[in-house]
Amino acid sequence: MQPNTIQDLRVGGVRECPGTWHEPRLDEKYSHTMPNLFSTRYIAFDIETAKVLPEGASEILAYRPLGISCAAASLSDTGETLAWHGWTSSGDPAPRMSETDAGGMIDDLERYVDDGYTLVTWNGAGFDFDIVAEESGRRAECVELAMNHVDMLFHALCVLGHPISLQKAAEGMEIAGKLAEMSGAEAPAAWAEGRYDDVLAYVTQDTMVTAELAVLCEDLKELAWITRRDYRHTMPLPGGWLTVKEAQDLPLPDTSWMSDPPKRERFTAWMD
Repeated sequence: MQPNTIQDLRVGGVRECPGTWHEPRLDEKYSHTMPNLFSTRYIAFDIETAKVLPEGASEILAYRPLGISCAAASLSDTGETLAWHGWTSSGDPAPRMSETDAGGMIDDLERYVDDGYTLVTWNGAGFDFDIVAEESGRRAECVELAMNHVDMLFHALCVLGHPISLQKAAEGMEIAGKLAEMSGAEAPAAWAEGRYDDVLAYVTQDTMVTAELAVLCEDLKELAWITRRDYRHTMPLPGGWLTVKEAQDLPLPDTSWMSDPPKRERFTAWMD
């Protein structure tokens, strides 16, 4: 896979490596706010795994190696999007990205970080970069990216003692959320069936939501989400988002009201 360069991008499309464009078929109802030019420049990143799991499987990491079918990124300042996946010898999308493909994706992300973008994910510390490290064989670089990026879910976990879903955060901040036509659990089978456009649209939408949340919450200095009981709760962000390295040093919250509170180490143990 040939890595993208900043010059390779164009507004409104997804850059597929190498040399072709995929226009994501996103529902017309999903419209994202114009970026605040004075906000942090974010590059939001997400992957989809390749392995089709047994029905009802809950502990996805128990089935690793999971492989990566595709990945996407969105730039908060321009709205541009990127996509990565492997290729077969016949020119079709590959069932999963090779080690070389995954390594090229890391090169691309590092290039954007070097250009001044802040990498942001929703659970990238606990999942995405763990998988990318395994699939690329470049663990040290993935640890560096993971520790120095903003994982909004991890930041919330460190403050609140519990995670929040991307969809519930989108609802709380009153922005468009995930595509309803697919779920992360369905994406591996959809990719294996050749529904490449559907999976690329799904992962791209997740990165667009992540990028918009990062900017909006930073501007409003709070994260809001909808609870299981349909209440709107908020978490102040007086100093903006913290990197994983900064968030893990926050004081432990009171989780005495929880029967089995998740530990921070569960999300970062792979980096040790």
